[in-house]
Amino acid sequence: MGDILNFMQQILSTPSLLVGAIALIGLISQGKAIEEVIKGTIKTILGFIVVGSGAGILVGALNYFGELFNFAFGVQGVVPNNEAIVSLALNDYASSTALIMAFGMFANIIIARFSRLKYIFLTGHHTLYMAALIAVVLTVGGLEGWQLILAGSSVLGFTMVFFPALAQKTMQKITGDDSIAFAHFGTLGYVFSAWLGSKLGNKSKSTEDIKFPKRLSFMRDTSVAIALTMFLFFLVVTFLATTHADFDPAMIGGNNWFLFSIIQSLTFAGGVYIVLAGVRLLIAEIVPAFKGISEKIVPDAKPALDCPIVFPFAENAVLLGFLVSFAGGLVGLSILILLGGSLALILPGVIPHFFCGATAGVFGNATGGRKGAIIGAFGHGLLITFLPAFLMPVLGSLGFANTTFSDADFTAVGIVLGNIARAIQGYGLLAICIILPLIPIVYNIVSPLKADNSAANKGA
Repeated sequence: MGDILNFMQQILSTPSLLVGAIALIGLISQGKAIEEVIKGTIKTILGFIVVGSGAGILVGALNYFGELFNFAFGVQGVVPNNEAIVSLALNDYASSTALIMAFGMFANIIIARFSRLKYIFLTGHHTLYMAALIAVVLTVGGLEGWQLILAGSSVLGFTMVFFPALAQKTMQKITGDDSIAFAHFGTLGYVFSAWLGSKLGNKSKSTEDIKFPKRLSFMRDTSVAIALTMFLFFLVVTFLATTHADFDPAMIGGNNWFLFSIIQSLTFAGGVYIVLAGVRLLIAEIVPAFKGISEKIVPDAKPALDCPIVFPFAENAVLLGFLVSFAGGLVGLSILILLGGSLALILPGVIPHFFCGATAGVFGNATGGRKGAIIGAFGHGLLITFLPAFLMPVLGSLGFANTTFSDADFTAVGIVLGNIARAIQGYGLLAICIILPLIPIVYNIVSPLKADNSAANKGA
């Protein structure tokens, strides 16, 4: 039994296998021929693996950039990093995290089946991260054992339908239809960006309509534009880093600083290219496969997928969003410094500002064009600077004072749930957590009754 549970846990915590299993179930439920089932399942897994490989290349280049940036400008503080804090949390909360994740995914299916929030959250690593956060915070509230698992999986299942629902209106504008949803726990930042874009932008002037002079027409190629832009960034920070007396050549692998900047910028652009190719492969397979789940298990369900799913729809906004969000992070850091240490100094992590900032740019562009992308991404950069600062006291009491979560939904859930857990302990906290996923289910039952009663009263 232990081996079986371990096997299932590895599937649930491996994004490519999880999505492949969903595709397999969907294809089988449609009665597809065995060769179509095999092909669709394998290509779905391949799509996710390709996306993950591209993301790994991006992370490698961004880690170089982040280290050089901090060294060049002599900034000391906390760099929010989901992977770092989850690895710390799993030292003490591994079992509860795994169980909350497994039962939370089951809760996601139940809520989607019996409510109007028809979203199946398929970003496995973010599900794991949120499960770890919830396990840590609810433990503060005195929950343990079966109470912790029940409360945690209830909250996790609710977040897995609530946040995709928040993003879906803008997702329809981005993709042009309602076939896929969004599953990345930075949604509050992206919705905030879209809202700013809608209020302050101009939807008629998209980032994708930017006209380059004839001699700069090569900038219309996204890969070339990203490579050249990142080259300028690497060139500046690498040069400044080498001017320090205590600079260690090992920071750039012992290479010439100029050649290092060229290689890393091209590596970064190559990573983006791979991610986009993987996303296109994934969309082509997961949507048709998911039709089976939509028809058989959760009628009208939508697959909710990771943030790179939106990158191909506004490739110029991806680069613009990253750069502006990072600028917002620098401004946010300056404000924290001026506050005189009342809050932790949150350094702009290049990885969250790329993946989340790029996504914020796409969302802002969908509602407010290029101006919306700029304003929205800048607002997003400020948001993911201040939210982690407010979360630090909650996690600091648990020994995580040197790191924190980076993405907006993690920090917001941690702040809200953490303060509730401090104020309400034990069974009261358990009751609140159980009620959350029941709200959309009860609403789905009661709302039609209200409509029927209203019609009956009018008739009378």
